[in-house]
Order: sequence, then structure tokens, then C-alpha cells
Amino acid sequence: MTDRIVSWHTRPSKPCFVAPPGAVDAHCHVFGPLARFPFGAKAKYLPADATSEMLFALRDRLGFSRNVIVQASCHGTDNTATLDAIARSEGRARGVAVVDPAISEGELAALHEGGIRAVRFNFLKRLVDDAPRDAFLELAHRLPRGWHVAIYFEADILDELRSFIAAIPAPVVVDHMGRPDVTQGPDGADMRAFRRLLESRADVWFKPTCPDRLDPTGFPWNAFAEAVAPLVADYPDRCIWGTDWPHPNMQDNVPDDGRLVDMIPRIAPTRELQHKLLVANPERLYWSD
Repeated sequence: MTDRIVSWHTRPSKPCFVAPPGAVDAHCHVFGPLARFPFGAKAKYLPADATSEMLFALRDRLGFSRNVIVQASCHGTDNTATLDAIARSEGRARGVAVVDPAISEGELAALHEGGIRAVRFNFLKRLVDDAPRDAFLELAHRLPRGWHVAIYFEADILDELRSFIAAIPAPVVVDHMGRPDVTQGPDGADMRAFRRLLESRADVWFKPTCPDRLDPTGFPWNAFAEAVAPLVADYPDRCIWGTDWPHPNMQDNVPDDGRLVDMIPRIAPTRELQHKLLVANPERLYWSD
């Protein structure tokens, strides 16, 4: 890996949608800066620096108040870049960590003190070499009070993950809805399968995010809006939203973050739904203590 990737829009548009006060971008990342926070030895991509200063400037431009920073796979289990960004946020950020399942209780407590409120289990084989389910479950039993588990997978392995998800002794947040094929529509096989997961336990949440990743029809992402809006309407208290900035591995299809924000009223058309998606729900998960 020699060429450092730029996967984000350098001049995102100002969105037309005005987010409610206290709105949270609940899925974003930071990369580096490499001079201070090296990437992991097993990193599958080598991005250019996408710093906390850049993230917070984007937050302000988009009209948001807070961030939830998700540990990027390129940093492996070294969460120092994420923790540094949270520390620089003046109380306006929380985080999701990626950790070695053998992490000690003392180390988990230190992460909690640093603003972490969840761990992420990644099952995308193109991003991680190993996803040890038994070790993940053992770790889930040791999480600090109030934490949840974020899980990232693709729709084709949902059925084989059902028993694993059922055994997690903490709330579960599914990143990007498990990457369904939104071109199937709201009643397609992938969305029906995901609804069965939501019905299986009342503490499974989801992120109705990433039309740029999930909708091959391209902007204005009509297939995504049609498939996802009914899901938000039916489970309004279990969804949170985020930009996914700086859009890892999207260098060939870089989205405009302003346009991503303008998708919000298409999947959450009322002010009540928007407040739940952007304020009330992320507050319950990340700022309840």
C-alpha cells in the first residue's frame, strides 16, 4: 500500500435540510494523522489523513451538533486516534471502539472514561482477516454497563449470524442495515430478512445510512429512499443516522455529504421522525450516563 486514498468530497455542498438542535452524526470516522497515529499492520487500505479538525468543520457545515466516531478498520485495535478526536470535541463526541477480545476490564474502563460506549464486531472479509464469534461473545459479557455492540455484515450472511446475534447480551446496532440490496424494494428478500431480525428482539437497532454504498442506481438514490423509508417509519425508536465520513473505500464514487444530509427527510419525512433519528435515539445510546 503506497498510494494514500482520498475518499471524501473536498467541497461538500451546504444541505437544504436543516437538522434539529442537538443533531448527532452517529456514524463517522477519523484517519490518522499518520504522523501521530499509525495504521494497523493488517490494514486493507491506506487513507490520507482525515483529522478530527476536518470532521468537526464538516459537522458545523452540515448543521449538526455532535458526532459518534466509529473506529476505522485501518487503525485496527489501536483506538488512540478515535480517543484523541473525542478528547478534542469539547464533550460533543462519543465513540465506538474495535478491541482485542482479550482486552482487560481495566482497559475497557479506560475506554469508557475516554468516551467510548460500544464495541464493533466486523464481519466483512474484505476488511478484516478474522471474526472470532466465540471470543466476541465472551467479550460482550464483559462490556461496561450501558455499552452496546455495533455489528457490520453483508446481507448474504445474515441467516448464519442470527444465533450469534441472539446470544449477544447487550443491545445491538446494525451498521448500514446489514447492507441489503435496496433495489429489491421495501418488500424484497433482504429487507424482509432484516425485519425478521428486528422482530426477534426489541433491542436491535439499525443505521439507515449509506445510500452511496447501497444504491447502485446512483444519485438521487431513489431506490434507497423507497426501500428504507418504511423501515424508519415502522421502527422509529431504534434507528440512528450518520454520514459515514470520510467514506472508507469510496474513492471511486465519492459522495457529497450535503446530498447525504438531504436524504434525511426522504427517509424520515416528519419532524418527529427526524428528532428521533438524529437527537433522541442517539442520546439514549451514547449520552444517557
